[in-house]
Amino acid sequence: MDEDEVLVVARPNRGGNREPSYLEDDDDDESEEDEVDEELEEDESEESEDDARGRTALQRRNVPRAPPGDPTIIPWAREIGVDPQKMHVMQTSLFRMPEEEKALKALSQPQSRRKLLLTSNLTRKHSRDSEGEGFRADSRQRASFAHDIEPEPYRPSRKYSRVESAASAFVGHENSYIDAGLAFGRSFRVGWGQGGTLAHLGELCGLSGNSKSSANTSVVKLTMIPLVPGVPSEVSSHASRLLSHHLSNTAIDEDADGVPFAYPSARLTFASFVAQFPSTDHSFEPALFRLGHALFDPIDFRLDDIPDVHVRHRIRAIRRKTELSKWLKTAVSSAMDADLRNNLDTKWDKTVFTLLSGYQVERACEVAADDGNVKLASLIAQCPGDGEFREDLQEQLEIWRQERVDAHINEDTRKIYALLAGVADTLKGSGGSGIEHCADVDLARGLDWKRAFGLQLWYGLPMDAPIADVFEAYDSMWKEGRSSIAPPIPWYAERTENTGSLWKLPPKAQHPDALYSLIKLFADSECNLSDILSSFSFSPSPTDYRLPWHLYILLSRCLRARDLADRDTSVRQRSVDENDRVEGHSPSADLLANSYASQLEQLGMIQEAVFVLLHIEGSAGRVKVIKELLTRSASKLDDWMTRGLVGSLKIPMAWIYEAKAVHALDGGKLYEAYELYISACLYDAAHDIAVLELAPDAVIRQDLVLLRELFDVFDGRLVGGWNDRGKVFLDYAQALARLPQLRERFVQGDGVLSAEESSELEQFSRSVPKLVSILPEVLPDRSNIRHTAAVAEMTTQLVRHLDQIRPLAIAQAQIRTPFFGDATRVRNIHSTMYERFLRTIEVA
Repeated sequence: MDEDEVLVVARPNRGGNREPSYLEDDDDDESEEDEVDEELEEDESEESEDDARGRTALQRRNVPRAPPGDPTIIPWAREIGVDPQKMHVMQTSLFRMPEEEKALKALSQPQSRRKLLLTSNLTRKHSRDSEGEGFRADSRQRASFAHDIEPEPYRPSRKYSRVESAASAFVGHENSYIDAGLAFGRSFRVGWGQGGTLAHLGELCGLSGNSKSSANTSVVKLTMIPLVPGVPSEVSSHASRLLSHHLSNTAIDEDADGVPFAYPSARLTFASFVAQFPSTDHSFEPALFRLGHALFDPIDFRLDDIPDVHVRHRIRAIRRKTELSKWLKTAVSSAMDADLRNNLDTKWDKTVFTLLSGYQVERACEVAADDGNVKLASLIAQCPGDGEFREDLQEQLEIWRQERVDAHINEDTRKIYALLAGVADTLKGSGGSGIEHCADVDLARGLDWKRAFGLQLWYGLPMDAPIADVFEAYDSMWKEGRSSIAPPIPWYAERTENTGSLWKLPPKAQHPDALYSLIKLFADSECNLSDILSSFSFSPSPTDYRLPWHLYILLSRCLRARDLADRDTSVRQRSVDENDRVEGHSPSADLLANSYASQLEQLGMIQEAVFVLLHIEGSAGRVKVIKELLTRSASKLDDWMTRGLVGSLKIPMAWIYEAKAVHALDGGKLYEAYELYISACLYDAAHDIAVLELAPDAVIRQDLVLLRELFDVFDGRLVGGWNDRGKVFLDYAQALARLPQLRERFVQGDGVLSAEESSELEQFSRSVPKLVSILPEVLPDRSNIRHTAAVAEMTTQLVRHLDQIRPLAIAQAQIRTPFFGDATRVRNIHSTMYERFLRTIEVA
């Protein structure tokens, strides 16, 4: 090496218990000066070594002994005869020149070449420094010889070390399928299979769990991991409803690479999905699409007659806020009604506040008036009121607080007045003690996050405040960690009953509700889809990407409101329609589609899974994943499903044939796989099956007609290795068909053939020996008895038929092959000797 050398040496321990130094400089000037005291204590042999370095023993004997371990003593103090210790004390008390001089000298000198010396106690090749082994050098340096370096803490070595392949007991047993542990000993690991199937050894357990069985077993277990929550039939119904609507508004055409691609239409909006649910359905899923419609769908507010752009923008923002208010009022109605049912015997003021938390102003007025609070009812009727109205109520609340009147007012009544005054977080109390004690009141205490957000939307901020300010007000409150403000937990976490989820979330895991995330996406211009499409925000299953995928399609591909963070906008793909374009490529979008397709595959919804995969943006990746899905599901590709894939989704029929061919090949149906590959125009794969699997059987049965049928389809096509493999069988069949005919004509014509037949026979005399010589390379697997038998049969037949009409052709070619029989070898020797005899006679 050029700079730092790594040397493995075994260094002796000089100086008793002195620890070895691992770092040595080639430039030893400073080290020689610092080691004077130690050299004075060494014997004459050591002084002779010092003399070799350019210093005399006499000079060293005259130098006063300095205290050990002092690195600041300079050489010239010894040369002039001054006591070094006294000199050091004087310099230290006056100025710190020695240290400065030494530092400057160190900076001015070039970096010395260091050699890293390592002890030769390595125990194995693949060591790990973090576990106490390997190439580890002690980089610590002594400040002086009086300073001892503490020993390294003991680090136990690994329990298991790597075994080389040559020494492994598993090598050569990869095909031992009876013993799976032996077959997969060096390569097996947990892996995913078809439809969420997990292949593993031993039992599945968590990081801190204990398994009752050992992983050292020969049994490979297949465990089906559910990718969707809930009952599969219900999940399939929900998915089919949304995907059917999606398909009806999607055009499937070929992209620039000729691969089918799904182009969602601009007509696909949140409102179109809302129409798929009944109006009485107030569950999470329709609420999500209704919120998207309120925030992102294009709505005609009929503002074209207003010339001022700023006015139009302001009116549009207020209308959006009104739509959000309508949605939120409907979304919190069920929680508000539940509170009313659970508190039927409560006082009127608590009932009024509960109604106001759901923005049921009219009902709150009726309850207050029915209880005799007409003046308060008149105030509630003006809710939310203008700025002057709120200021008057705030002044009244301040008077009550200063005069300590609020201590004699019911807490729920104070909450009502606080909401009307625009106070949506905390109402300050007058404090005090005893009977006049009045504490602060948190208005959002006991409310879910949607109603806590609603307090800010309906009461906390003015009517014309933008949605971003409302969101920021609520977001800052719950992020401050105030216990009275409910965080935006997902819908399934709000339920007290068990959701039946098989997934256990960490206790401190915080996944916001998808409704909250959708509001954040609208309010925060810096927020993107990658921040909100967490599966836990929509479902208790970490593998449920059904709704996240639909949101991505709507917001990115259709409405073009937001996009994923990893979108590469440097490349733009355009379709025929300018409105249906994909700008750049996003790996997250492809991963999202692939994850959702895996769920559908587990549910048996193959056509729906293919439709989702048609949205993958990369052409090569789209072809790959769809073909893999079809291959895994080949057993389910009946006529009805095939018509749906080819007709509705425009999947090429060749992909269907290829998937069925792989399935047939896996089931041992070789001829069926051969025909399916031919139908799929995959001639290389069909050619391999014909050469390695079908042709040997046809040769052994001497079925020349079948042999021609197998390989005639490849003639004239671009097939890899055709001349050296498949064409050999055609030539073999042609030779065995024509050589007997030529022999018969040769006998009938008294050894005379026509010019054309003579030319053909001459051609066979040259081509047959070549065929015999390359046959072992065409079927090279000697462990396959069928290959060996086929080569032997072809060799025997070719030699026998050619010897009957041209007995010297094989002998003259001097072919060396192990497939010649003893009779053939003897006949070749006889023919060769007979030819030499005839030549001798001709010469004589």
